[in-house]
Amino acid sequence: MTFSLPLRAAAALAIAAMLGACSATGSGQSSARAEAGPRGDQPEYGQPSDYQSDIDTYSQDELVEAAADFFGVTAEAAASALERVFSDLGRPVGYIAGEELSAAIGVGLRYGEGYLVMKSGEARRKVYWQGPSVGFDAGGNASRVFTLVYNLYDTDLLYQRFPGVEGSAYFVAGLGVNYQRADDITLAPIRSGVGFRAGANVGYLAYSRQRNWVPF
Repeated sequence: MTFSLPLRAAAALAIAAMLGACSATGSGQSSARAEAGPRGDQPEYGQPSDYQSDIDTYSQDELVEAAADFFGVTAEAAASALERVFSDLGRPVGYIAGEELSAAIGVGLRYGEGYLVMKSGEARRKVYWQGPSVGFDAGGNASRVFTLVYNLYDTDLLYQRFPGVEGSAYFVAGLGVNYQRADDITLAPIRSGVGFRAGANVGYLAYSRQRNWVPF
């Protein structure tokens, strides 16, 4: 079979184009393999990357701004309270913003409610807390509470008792801070309010989905 010159030329051009495309593809794959380096240097996909913890946690600057707005204090005051918490515990995965009422003369009670906000983007959840306190406290308190949340990767695990020793708390720039811990989850409530509470307050807070007026 014979072909006319134009058809032969067109066929030749088509073949050349195909060969060029194959060559370019092979070259691109080789280049990509060269850039990727040895297999041992490739990331383990599906595993948390080196910066994943920063993505799903709050920075100190983010929470300084949020706490300053929440408490109505200066950024410097909020930073003073948060600085030690970040130094002790690092970056939190979330926070609870709310209010509580408490009173104690030897034996005290505390009730509060707020919203859990997670850096991961989960829908915020309503949270209640209540608990007794026994120690050398006196007076009453109506507080706003901004609680930093650590190592909470399943939000259902928040709803349990968190013991704490409030006598070891510290007070700076008008804000009081203490730590509570259950299992590997740590909470760091920051409080600001009216009233006087001081001393070696030993107790716990139980966090729940619904209001519970029985603190024991």
